Amino acid sequence: MTQGLAELVEAAARAGVPGRAADALARLEEMTRASDTGWGAGVRARSQALVSADDAAEPLYREAIERLGRTRIRPQLARAHLVYGEWLRRANRRVDARHELLQAFEMFDAMGMDAFSGRARRELAANGEKVRTQTQAVERPHDLTKQEAQIARLAREGLTNAEIGFQLYLSARTVEWHLRKVFTKLGITSRRQLHTAVRS
Repeated sequence: MTQGLAELVEAAARAGVPGRAADALARLEEMTRASDTGWGAGVRARSQALVSADDAAEPLYREAIERLGRTRIRPQLARAHLVYGEWLRRANRRVDARHELLQAFEMFDAMGMDAFSGRARRELAANGEKVRTQTQAVERPHDLTKQEAQIARLAREGLTNAEIGFQLYLSARTVEWHLRKVFTKLGITSRRQLHTAVRS
């Protein structure tokens, strides 16, 4: 529910429907303050920045990055870098924008989140930068699919199936199914063996 509200705030803000954005933000603020988590506070700050006037937006973008940087929810951190970079580019702060957009691009690319890495790449191109994808075949040993390689990497980092599913918008059961396929392809039987079977 919280993630859906954050998506609605961003979509409404981009579509120029401030009333919808404000309504979704009010509900998001209520929910995230009740749970009081670093992730919730970071997403709340990012959403507030999207609907704030320029002089108030920047500290909120920075707060979102700082708070989300202390969590394990890397896609949300990458999205904070992305929207902050987009805001900086539109403010004609090209050097600052490049830093944030490149950070977002590299994170999305490493996670295999192609739609978002493409969005970051387009913003970088509009900023006068040329980038290319960093995902190499060595990250996908033994013919793992892109999604399998991504799940294997997150599992190797210690995330549970539920945490992986949350990051990738999959159910924990789907993650478990993919991990069984990964284990079969890699010829291993436990998560501990992922440390040697999959390189970062």
